[in-house]
Amino acid sequence: MKNFNTFAVQLKKKGGDKGMIIVQVKEGENIERALKKFKRKFEKTGAVREMRSRKNFEKPSVKKRIAKQKAIYVQHLRLLEEQ
Repeated sequence: MKNFNTFAVQLKKKGGDKGMIIVQVKEGENIERALKKFKRKFEKTGAVREMRSRKNFEKPSVKKRIAKQKAIYVQHLRLLEEQ
């Protein structure tokens, strides 16, 4: 029977929504491996991405315009790739 140690980090989001990242560490497992697991899980939550997007407000019309320009660019690249 293997023993597991766990460590958890609680994320607090605006609006009262709380999330928690829990990483189970096997006995004798390298701490670097546990940190790597934690970083991977933390990145999947999108907390840093959300924080950066909230830093500067962007109007919905600007978001739509940028998304449309990106779609046009990607479509142009695909057309060039086909030729």
